[in-house]
Amino acid sequence: MAAVPKPVLLGLRDAPVHGSPTGPGAWTANKLGGIPDALPTVAAPRPVCQRCGERLALVVQVYCPLEGSPFHRLLHVFACACPGCSTRGARSWKVFRSQCLQVPERQAQDAQKQENSLAAEDWCEGADDWGSDTEELPSPQLTLDFGNDANSAKDVDWTAQLQDLHLQDAVLGAAPPAPPGEQMALPPGMPPFLPYYICVADEDDYRDFVNLDHAHSLLRDYQQREGIAMDQLLSQSLSNDSDEKYEKTIIKSGDQTFYKFMKRIAACQEQILRYSWSGEPLFLTCPTSEVTELPACSHCGGQRIFEFQLMPALVSMLKSANLGLSVEFGTILVYTCEKSCWPQNHQTPIEEFCIIQEDPDELLFK
Repeated sequence: MAAVPKPVLLGLRDAPVHGSPTGPGAWTANKLGGIPDALPTVAAPRPVCQRCGERLALVVQVYCPLEGSPFHRLLHVFACACPGCSTRGARSWKVFRSQCLQVPERQAQDAQKQENSLAAEDWCEGADDWGSDTEELPSPQLTLDFGNDANSAKDVDWTAQLQDLHLQDAVLGAAPPAPPGEQMALPPGMPPFLPYYICVADEDDYRDFVNLDHAHSLLRDYQQREGIAMDQLLSQSLSNDSDEKYEKTIIKSGDQTFYKFMKRIAACQEQILRYSWSGEPLFLTCPTSEVTELPACSHCGGQRIFEFQLMPALVSMLKSANLGLSVEFGTILVYTCEKSCWPQNHQTPIEEFCIIQEDPDELLFK
C-alpha cells in the first residue's frame, strides 16, 4: 500500500512588521526579513558569511513547535546579501534551530523521553495573531547586540526607517553611495531586508483553483527554448493528476523535474515557503547525492529529515530599500534533526543543514 502523503502547508507574504515587537508576539511570529527574534534563554543566531566575512541577513523566521513536544521551536534561515555570495552554495547560507521548554525545568526530563515520538503540528497553530494591544507581558530574552547600546534596538520602527532611506539624500550622517560592485553599508542595527509577516494556508485548499493561464505564461519561454509542447502537457496533467505518462515518454529527465515543480506550484504561484515536516521536498532540478547523503545531526548523531523549503517567489519579496542587497536562488531545502534534539540547559542555536538548488531559468520567476 502506498504511503499517505504528508500534508503541505504554504507560507504567503502578509502585512509588514511595524516597530520592534518583543516577547512571545515576536518569537512566535513567522516572518521574512527583519532581524532574528530570540527565544527566552536562547541567544539569537548572528552568523557571518564564510565567503566574504559579512554578517548574514535573515531570510525567514519560522515558528514550528512539534506535536507531543513541550518545546517552543524556532528556525532561522540566513543568507549573504552581498553581490554574488548567495549563489555560491552553502558557505553563504545558514540554518539554525532554537528551542526552549514551554514549562521550564519541570518537564525537562519528560522532554528528552518524547523526542522519538514527535509529529508535525499544524504549523503555527495559534501563531496567526501577530500581536495586539492586550498582548501578555514579554518573557525575559537575551539582548540582541547589533553594535548599538543596550536600548538601541527597542522601540525602533525599522520598516519606516528603511522606507524613508534614500541614498541621494544630503542629510547629516548619510552614507555616500557605494561604488559599483560594492555593498552599501547598513546603518548599525538596521535589518538588510524589510520585514513582513508570513501567513499560512493548506495546499489542499488551492487544489480546485488552478490558474492555467498563469502556468501557461510561465512556461511559454521554457517551451520556446526547449521545443516542448508544454501547454498541451500542462492542461492534460492538471486535469488528471494520476496520468504521468507524458513525463515518462516525452519530457527528458531534467525537464521532468522542472515541469513537476511548475505543475505543483501552478495553483498558488505566490507561495514563498512550503512546510511538510518529514515529508517530501519539491525539487526544482534533479537532486544530487547531497539529498541521499545528508550529514547526521552534529549533536545527537541522528538522521536529518526534510522540514520546509523556500520558493522562487520569495526572491523578489526580499526588499532592501534601494541598498542594492539581494539574494538569488531557485529553492532552498531545509533539513533538521529527526529527533529535534535539545541538550538540557542549552543556550545557543543548533546549526542545521540546507541544500541550495539554483533556478534553471531565473527569468521565469521575476
